Amino acid sequence: MKKQTKHEKISNVRRLSLTSILIFSIVLIIAVNLSHAEKKMKFAIKSPAFAQEESIPSKYTCDGKDISPPLSWENVPENAKSLVLISDDPDAPDPKAPKMTWVHWVLYNIPPDAKELPEGVSSEKLPKGAEEGMNDWRKTGYGGPCPPIGRHRYFFKLYALDTVLKGLLKPTKPQLEAAMEGHIIEKAELIGTYQKIK
Repeated sequence: MKKQTKHEKISNVRRLSLTSILIFSIVLIIAVNLSHAEKKMKFAIKSPAFAQEESIPSKYTCDGKDISPPLSWENVPENAKSLVLISDDPDAPDPKAPKMTWVHWVLYNIPPDAKELPEGVSSEKLPKGAEEGMNDWRKTGYGGPCPPIGRHRYFFKLYALDTVLKGLLKPTKPQLEAAMEGHIIEKAELIGTYQKIK
């Protein structure tokens, strides 16, 4: 067996090093692409009216027209049978001393192929099959931010369920959450803030 020269040994080491670098680079590129793909495919809810954790325009509050903001979502899980939207304020009545979560909007059985809720959506304009629950004003429909003091956070929570909820009649948020238990596939969340105009 021929002995390797010093030069040949160095060449082999260099080749191995280059091969290792190449393999590492390929693995890194694949990992980055997978990460980007996962981010692109994430179940998400958004609004053209305000960005995440930004102020909700007064148009959608008790200081304005008190109409619902436009909402849209993407990447609904393929096995979803229905969607639920709950909008609430965990900072009531005072963000410095919150005592309750005030419920502003409750919708359920939104069809999974629906992509949005337009601005100021009424009961008649909801996606076919969608049903309304009761908010904390003891009414159906949207009730906008109207905080008595301080800047509050308003959560728009969208749930993908593996079932269509049956047997409910204008449920409250707790009743709806009880019916949803064990059926949530994925959740998306948009947060807006608002402080009442003096």
